[in-house]
Amino acid sequence: MINAQNLAAKENYQFQKIVAVVGVLLFVIKFIAWYITDSVAVLTDALESVINVVSGFIGLYSLYLSSLPRDENHPYGHGKVEFISASIEGTLISVAGVVIIYEAILNLQHPKFISSLDYGIYLIAITAIVNYFVGMIAVKKGKKNNSLALIASGKHLQSDTYSTVGIIIGLIVMYFTDLPWLDSAVALLFAGFIIFTGYKILREAVSGIMDETDEVLLKELVVFLNKVRRPNWIDLHNLRIIKYGSTLHIDCHMTVPWYFNIQEGHAEVDALEDLVKDHFGDRIEVFVHLDSCKEYSCQICTKTDCPLRKHNFEKRIEFTMANISKNEKHNRNVILK
Repeated sequence: MINAQNLAAKENYQFQKIVAVVGVLLFVIKFIAWYITDSVAVLTDALESVINVVSGFIGLYSLYLSSLPRDENHPYGHGKVEFISASIEGTLISVAGVVIIYEAILNLQHPKFISSLDYGIYLIAITAIVNYFVGMIAVKKGKKNNSLALIASGKHLQSDTYSTVGIIIGLIVMYFTDLPWLDSAVALLFAGFIIFTGYKILREAVSGIMDETDEVLLKELVVFLNKVRRPNWIDLHNLRIIKYGSTLHIDCHMTVPWYFNIQEGHAEVDALEDLVKDHFGDRIEVFVHLDSCKEYSCQICTKTDCPLRKHNFEKRIEFTMANISKNEKHNRNVILK
């Protein structure tokens, strides 16, 4: 499992190197385009490229840290640094949007003469194509390896592509209509889009830092556990999912028959871990605390060969996002709720 996690982390780190290098090259191209056109809309794209370069290297460093093996000071590994990286990137993107709005308003008050639009369009179009494909691959790899830093970099590049396409359209319209205010209008429009993208990245990073419940993942896990549930799992409760970069940690309590010995109890734990890892992959670590059943558990216990049953079985309780997260055993009262 650890080897698979390390391979994923190294793959993320190697691809982030490509993202960082591409960011530098596109930064140079866009500033050349701005220099020859003096367009505030092109400046919008160029300023975002500055953020691409900074965030690219921040992401590279965070992925390097997250790829380090766990140690005494970091028993869960270094994956949390990816959330910090993504939060910085989201903040920088939002700040870039504010700066663009400021420049666009100034340009409305004091319009500049725009020149060599055709060459500017060609250069910006090249950067849009490169950004799109690099961003698409980054998001795909980030989702595959569950890396928020790589996903954030990819989404940033994709948002840069969308804004660049809009800017190109605006530049083409300006080329044929010669409307001076259109330059600032295009910049203002895509500044709002950039700020919204930064907010989404920042929101996701903060939720990871605060260990906010991933409801989509929790729902998927609950459906899966109901499907593979074994009779000896009288209930699962106090289940929590915590993200550490590309690794997910699942903690839960499992209630088993009280007369099970240690070997029998751990056999059920091993079965749960194997089933979860087979379904979700090696990116998940499972920690299970064993609880013994109580007399009231008979009413919900589906174990048909129990030699010490004291009450008749009444109803099977399906795992739900609500009852599997509570820090209490399932009992007959749950049936009535």
